[in-house]
Amino acid sequence: MSGLAGFSESLYWCGIVFAALASILYIAAAWGWRVVAQQAATSAGEVTLSERQPLPPIVGRLATACMVSTVAFLLTAMTTRSIATGHPPYSDMFEYLSAFGTTTAVFYLIFERRYHQRTLGAFAMPLSLLFLLLAQWVFSPKVEPLVPALQNNRLLAIHVACMVISYGALTVAFAATALYLVQGDANRFPRLPKARVMESLSYKAVLVGFPLLGLGIALGAYWGNIAWGRYWGWDPKETTALITWLIFAGFLHARSLAGWRGKRAAFIVVAGWAMITFNIFVVNFVISGLHSYAGA
Repeated sequence: MSGLAGFSESLYWCGIVFAALASILYIAAAWGWRVVAQQAATSAGEVTLSERQPLPPIVGRLATACMVSTVAFLLTAMTTRSIATGHPPYSDMFEYLSAFGTTTAVFYLIFERRYHQRTLGAFAMPLSLLFLLLAQWVFSPKVEPLVPALQNNRLLAIHVACMVISYGALTVAFAATALYLVQGDANRFPRLPKARVMESLSYKAVLVGFPLLGLGIALGAYWGNIAWGRYWGWDPKETTALITWLIFAGFLHARSLAGWRGKRAAFIVVAGWAMITFNIFVVNFVISGLHSYAGA
């Protein structure tokens, strides 16, 4: 299976290349400009005037094409790696961060196709690319045997899948929130989507990620009872995941019942996503606990 694992890594690198191209093109489509020369008639005759204009729409379409290629390569890479290893492709930190970057890209593409907001890619795709690069540069893609606790456990596989998929959706929510904060309620930048559009997209992404996060936590508690004889032990990773869920629950509560909009609600989403990154990068490597095998 080593040949298939190597093929998976090649596909992964192709996904990284297209993710980088997509990121550049999305940023260019959102903020890039070109100088257009125009002739103007005056009393002294015709003069040439230079005017800055947005880049042509083809740039955005190329970004989307690269985005589709990114998702195709990454999903194929995950599939072939799963076949090569005999387990789901998110069982060590290389695979987990790869899956995180992939699910972020997938959810962004879904939201772009559904809501036609390419500018969101200028925020979401660099985040996806960052996770993909961190997986490749910091962790080894070499296939290693799993620790016994992770072997042949379908319930655990579903639990981890729910967590990483929810994190992908919530990262898109964070990207939309970041774009909202840049735009501001005064809609400072005419070329960016209206603030209320980004606020609505963030809310819809949370509606997708929040129940998946809750399901992942519940399945993890059930698996914990099987593996360790208790549903909940206040392990650092369990606790951080619960705090993340409570933050987004607070966001939904504040938005629907208290009528919170604008920056107050946006900062809750930012806090929730900060807790996600804390869980992945700090809890896994700094704080010891029963989930410490994830940093191996």
